Amino acid sequence: MKSTFASLRFFNYRLWFAGALVSNVGTWMQRIAQDWLVLTVLSEDSGIAVGVVTALQFAPYLVLSPWAGTLADRLDRRRLLMATQAGSGALAFGLGGVVLLGHAQLWHVYLFALLLGCVTSIDGPVRQAFVSDLVPKTHLPNAVALNGTSFHSAHLIGPGVAGLTMAAVGAGWVFLVNGLTFVATIVALRCMRTDELIREEKTGRRRGQIREGFRYIRSRGDIVLILVVTGIVSMFGLNFQLTSALMARTEFDKGPGEYGLLGSILAVGSLLGALIAARRKVPRVRLVVGAAFLFGVTTAALALMPTYHSFAVACVPVGLATITMMTAANATIQTTTSWAMRGRVMAVYMMVFLGSTLVGSPIVGWVGDAFGARWSIGVGSVASLLVAIGAAAWVQRHWNLQVRYSVKRPFFEVTYPEPEAER
Repeated sequence: MKSTFASLRFFNYRLWFAGALVSNVGTWMQRIAQDWLVLTVLSEDSGIAVGVVTALQFAPYLVLSPWAGTLADRLDRRRLLMATQAGSGALAFGLGGVVLLGHAQLWHVYLFALLLGCVTSIDGPVRQAFVSDLVPKTHLPNAVALNGTSFHSAHLIGPGVAGLTMAAVGAGWVFLVNGLTFVATIVALRCMRTDELIREEKTGRRRGQIREGFRYIRSRGDIVLILVVTGIVSMFGLNFQLTSALMARTEFDKGPGEYGLLGSILAVGSLLGALIAARRKVPRVRLVVGAAFLFGVTTAALALMPTYHSFAVACVPVGLATITMMTAANATIQTTTSWAMRGRVMAVYMMVFLGSTLVGSPIVGWVGDAFGARWSIGVGSVASLLVAIGAAAWVQRHWNLQVRYSVKRPFFEVTYPEPEAER
């Protein structure tokens, strides 16, 4: 148990973990309320409209993330995070005000989603790289996994609270509560012991720093493979807000409370996966590929569930597979990337992982409208299985590894002909 929570021994990380937990609860509440508002109030059960909102929220990652990564390598990450958290809180208050005053239209939500995306596209890479300022490198895998624990603990709480709040007083109050939760992160950042932050020499300002980051990534085949696998899975598979809303509304005829509960149940598996990952000292690329394959299998089963209750239960292994892939990818990149390049590399990772939703969400929404909610999940399952199998084949060919899948335990095995291999 001590190894699971090892990073909490560091004062600054404890503050960060607590502040992020409160803020993440609000973030999940807003995500649920925003999608339900668009689906049931501002449109006629349009999966496309929900997909557009999600895409607008992630579109700025494609443009701003490389620049944000350069800022993360060049400037004080703590101060940058204080600014981005304040901006996110202000936008939450703004959207809540529009909704509570009764003036909300679909284009308002589109606009706020785009503005929030601009802020979070800067916040995300800085937030990811900031972890290396809080704990020594030997604790980075554990700290990254505990970040996932915080995020998915919030996922366990936020959707259910959002659903109950919407049912009681409406979506507008959910947005205001989210605005207040950003105060927790800002206070945590201000109270940190700056002399205990792990500071290395900042990258000086010079021309071509963004291109330098892309060249570094191209020279790392392991990072490229992670980007391809996580990008495809994210594009077609990680659209749970949209697919759960469609399933709850159109397949099971449920309301906002039951929809919010699905998000919380999904987080049970995610939290379990994060806690398991926190005990893992050396994450590897093979785990990313194996988790992507497991995600494809579990989402295929999810799409076939006949009732609301069986669907809810099937969300647990999906959540476990999801967080295993995400945590392994994040920790592998962070622990194998030089400190001077970490901000830019993490920015590209987030650009691919989250920005791919820009393309995937409208497509998944269209699939749900055209072929039914179950196929909106099925398309992600097929894509995940294909990219996992393709990645395993690439690894076998280029890294001289032996990869074997099985329907029995162990489900995924890798044999290393060369003992020194670190893949």
